[in-house]
Amino acid sequence: MIEDETFQRIVDTSLKDKKITQMIMFGSPGLRVARKVFTFLWKGRLVLKLPAERVQHLIGSGDAKLFDPGHGRVSKEWVSVGPGRKREWPGLAKEAREFVARVSARPGRAATRR
Repeated sequence: MIEDETFQRIVDTSLKDKKITQMIMFGSPGLRVARKVFTFLWKGRLVLKLPAERVQHLIGSGDAKLFDPGHGRVSKEWVSVGPGRKREWPGLAKEAREFVARVSARPGRAATRR
């Protein structure tokens, strides 16, 4: 059982879709679609893969920051959203799932490792 109730609800709802699987990312529970991670819980914050413009919008609106797992490498497409915005987490997770699924389905995209 995941310690955060909001994230647990996101997991439970997401796993109703057979294309979604659970995994562990940096020792934390997460979800993936098309074998690509789209969200996970990290130190009480929701981490999401979103388009760079959306990430910047979230950062600019407060309580979100570029995700850094602690080794100083951040990505313009990964954002962590704090617990002050938990009401938005389910919608953000859906947005991240749709983004990752769309990017993964692009023609000409390199095959993923199996």
